[in-house]
Amino acid sequence: MRVFLTGANGWVGSAITRELLGAGHSVVGLVRSQQNAQAFAAAGGTPLLGSLSDLAVLRKGAGDADGIIHTAFGLDLARIAELAEEDRQAIEIFGEVCAGSTRPIVVTSGVLLTPPGVTFTEDARPPVDPAFPRASEQTAFALAERGLHASVVRLPRSTHGSGERHGFIPMLAAVAREKGVSAYIGDGQNLWPAGHRLDAARVFRLALEHGGRNESFHAIAEEGVPFRLIAEALGRQLGVPARSLSDDEAAAHFGGLAIFVGGNGPASSARTRSVLGWTPRQPGLIADIDQPAYFQPTPHY
Repeated sequence: MRVFLTGANGWVGSAITRELLGAGHSVVGLVRSQQNAQAFAAAGGTPLLGSLSDLAVLRKGAGDADGIIHTAFGLDLARIAELAEEDRQAIEIFGEVCAGSTRPIVVTSGVLLTPPGVTFTEDARPPVDPAFPRASEQTAFALAERGLHASVVRLPRSTHGSGERHGFIPMLAAVAREKGVSAYIGDGQNLWPAGHRLDAARVFRLALEHGGRNESFHAIAEEGVPFRLIAEALGRQLGVPARSLSDDEAAAHFGGLAIFVGGNGPASSARTRSVLGWTPRQPGLIADIDQPAYFQPTPHY
């Protein structure tokens, strides 16, 4: 299968590239720079230079493909409304290009915080949050309702792996280094779902090959890791103590991260494992963080 992949040089996208190529697919990857294009070509893919705002480029990449995996999304939260609209428009274009066919479109999303005792499952269909108006999965499901073979892969709060440079774990590590303490809130028993980037890449490949419509899959190996264990693992890795903070202390300590640090959000992948035949193979989050090389820069591919 010839696959058009957005976010091809990203943390998860680069792992998807390797997974697809290893399974015998060819990959055309949307990349933003000549440097990224060279890295992608060296990994065995065919680069297509552009961004999600380059609509003609998106049409070409999608039009030439047998299937699409969409992982690209900007990191600048100050521009979240603009990035969300760019993302929505890209998914709509994929739908236009693939209309009348069974070509699979796999779109990336995430799992939400849940009240105590509630586990986020694959059949959940949450509305768009006005405070974070990314509508990736809602747009994909709307395509599916029009008959397109669109599905969603949801990533956990921590999609981890050695060499991780972005995401929540590096952000928490930066705070711990700055403050000299790796903190958790209260008893730290709030749960974070987690999964390794290489295991996640396999979910994307299997979802693409499955060719489903109006389905969601969870790239989640661990339903919920107590946050205290995460803080303690970071403390061991960074050589700083781990300790509890009150809600008021946490707001000052973590800033905007506090809502996520204290948030609860276990998520199941039972249906994903059953439908796709997926079983995680990589280390769990705590074992991964405990590796001495976890924060050492390494190539994504």
